[in-house]
Amino acid sequence: MSGRTTPTGGRGWTLAVVCVATFMLLLDLTVVNVALPDIRDAFDASFTSLQWVLDAYALGLAAVLLTAGSLADRLGRKRVFNVGFVVFLLASLACGLANDVAVLSVARGVQGLGGAVLFAVGPALIGQEFQGKDRGKAFGIFGGVVGLSIAFGPLIGGALTDGLSWRWIFLVNVPVGLLALAVSGLRMRESRAEVASAVDWWGMVLFTGALTLLVLALLRGEDEGWGSAPILGMFAASAVLLALFAVVERQRGERAMFQLALFRNVTFNGVSVVTLSAPPPRCRRSSCSSRTCRTCWGTRRGRPVCGSFR
Repeated sequence: MSGRTTPTGGRGWTLAVVCVATFMLLLDLTVVNVALPDIRDAFDASFTSLQWVLDAYALGLAAVLLTAGSLADRLGRKRVFNVGFVVFLLASLACGLANDVAVLSVARGVQGLGGAVLFAVGPALIGQEFQGKDRGKAFGIFGGVVGLSIAFGPLIGGALTDGLSWRWIFLVNVPVGLLALAVSGLRMRESRAEVASAVDWWGMVLFTGALTLLVLALLRGEDEGWGSAPILGMFAASAVLLALFAVVERQRGERAMFQLALFRNVTFNGVSVVTLSAPPPRCRRSSCSSRTCRTCWGTRRGRPVCGSFR
């Protein structure tokens, strides 16, 4: 994982920036739930529109994880991380200034794409700076930040929405993110894979398409019906694209963006199963009753907060 470095690089700064970015991007998975009543009132939005505000982010976050990591190995991890950070911050600004629920959903999708880059490249940046026991401690801190971001999302979202406006659950990312981005530019070191082959464009297109269809089917399956034609079609198309991806990667051998031999690794398979079995939080239609919502988050301004998890 060596590469060109800068004398101003520092392990502590790298860990801090990655943790801040990760906290922000995972916070946006749950922080929106408690603001849904205000967003609904602001835009007179339907239930389906509110679902897309949540789903668009999860879809963007899942779609390009592998692609972002592959590009970072070839183009430079710091460079790709900072580009993803800029995309995330601009999309956060667009979310906060949105004047229509459709614009908000699109901006949330772009925000998810930026977040995917941060989440894919951040651990690699930590791995390049820490070795041995220090690496274990660093990833322990990183894991703690992941847990805190999920746990405190609803609390922070409620505080910002009540104290300021629902728009600030997105706008708060901008000043914090700009400070972290400045530290990244000045203090983090650049690195890339020692032997970087050409970009695997076919692999990227096939895998991104397959994962997008798979996640979309999982997100919409309950509402559309798991046996409905659109959902079954998305699952089938995803399977076909994954099969084509496997063929392409096998043909490329060492030049592949994803080594299929990883599936022989028990740890990798276990982590993959756990990740796929933990879908992002969503507001369910059946969870919007007063009793259920009060059980999950309580009430705000005399209204139940729709914040239960699937």
